[in-house]
Amino acid sequence: MDDQNKALLVVDVQKAFEDEKWGERNNLHTEENIREILDVWREMRWTVIHIQHMSDHLSSLFHPANAGFAFKEIVKPIEGEVILTKKVNSSFIGTRLEEYLKENDLSTVVITGLTTPHCVSTTARMSGNLGFNTYLISDATASFGMKDHNNIYYDAETIHTISLATLHDEFATILKTEELLNRLTT
Repeated sequence: MDDQNKALLVVDVQKAFEDEKWGERNNLHTEENIREILDVWREMRWTVIHIQHMSDHLSSLFHPANAGFAFKEIVKPIEGEVILTKKVNSSFIGTRLEEYLKENDLSTVVITGLTTPHCVSTTARMSGNLGFNTYLISDATASFGMKDHNNIYYDAETIHTISLATLHDEFATILKTEELLNRLTT
């Protein structure tokens, strides 16, 4: 992995996902793993981009007037880190993400955040399709259980695993935090 041309994306790690309405979640150490990666990125002075989901609906947990809009403290941006706000699942739609990456010769994108089958997956797909060398860190993202169109419930780990399977080797390389950190230090 090229030392100079990579960016870490921290997608939607916001307080809204602490609400009980989401139900069961896997990867309860997601935020700690993101923080571990962030610590290395910050120490090396590599590019960190925080993506923040924003809703126009006042009743949404992601509306700027609501507490859920805020970043979780454990991965809160620091001065000098890029913050982009989006209104849809993809971090590339309605933001300057693609332009920023290209303007700064950042050809590798490492994706972390919430949630795997939604904004993380959509961002990874677009990143791969746009030609970026894309890595998704499997234990630095998480899923919630959900029902399908037939009202059949799938637990969070199943949703997470299948979401990763649909991305691996087509849109992104799937790694664990430890694997990523080992690649960065060798």
